[in-house]
Amino acid sequence: MSHKTIRHRAAKCNSMEEVRAGIDAIDVALVDLLAERAAFVDRAWRLKQRGGGQALVQWRVDEVLAKVQAQAEEKGLPPELAEALWRQMMEWFIHYESKKLENHRKGRE
Repeated sequence: MSHKTIRHRAAKCNSMEEVRAGIDAIDVALVDLLAERAAFVDRAWRLKQRGGGQALVQWRVDEVLAKVQAQAEEKGLPPELAEALWRQMMEWFIHYESKKLENHRKGRE
């Protein structure tokens, strides 16, 4: 969806109720997408446990951040907002993966 299309949809709202309904719909979609991302992270740590992989793969973090910042810029979202959100999300998932891998190595998973 283009930057103009996104702005156009928001601009068509004529009341705060419409704005709130739009935001609520986006929140539902975001939670769905985060749940799907979490499922992929779950799969990642399971694959990493086989090969002795680490939770933190710095080149991948850098790659994801660069892609997200470029996409944010393209969509008219401040890249620093996207970076801050993704850094926090990735830090949480890396911590989660680290715990899972540690528990597996200790025979608790």
